Amino acid sequence: MIRSPIRVSGTGNNVYTLQLNNKSCSCGKWQTYTLPCSHVLAVCKENGSRTDTYLPEIYSRETYRRTYQANFHPVLSENFWKDVPFNLTFYPPNMKTERGRKHGKRFQGKIDYRNLDSPPRCGRSRMPGHNKKNCNTPRPSDVLV
Repeated sequence: MIRSPIRVSGTGNNVYTLQLNNKSCSCGKWQTYTLPCSHVLAVCKENGSRTDTYLPEIYSRETYRRTYQANFHPVLSENFWKDVPFNLTFYPPNMKTERGRKHGKRFQGKIDYRNLDSPPRCGRSRMPGHNKKNCNTPRPSDVLV
């Protein structure tokens, strides 16, 4: 059982079950990505054990060396290519441009969604119940120093 630390934002303090022999953690990241999650790294640091024993074989140094031990031959220029008995003609795809402004494909995060349980807040005083237009708090430029 591993308990995550409490962060400044107040999140954390979650309990995770870790099984090193089965290579599984209740957070699910180890099973999904086949790489040890942060909980495995924390246990290895605490126990003094090596983290590379929990990595898949594909990430080992020996596999990396075997990948590049073969000889690679560069591709020669087009002058040395053999002629083919058929015609290879490629045409660009038929792309019709759409009218208007192109909109970006941005992923929306937590900041893009407002909590519907809380009322809107004023942009100047950050107080609920009114907006900037009818706010009684003086603007920073109106306050004399």
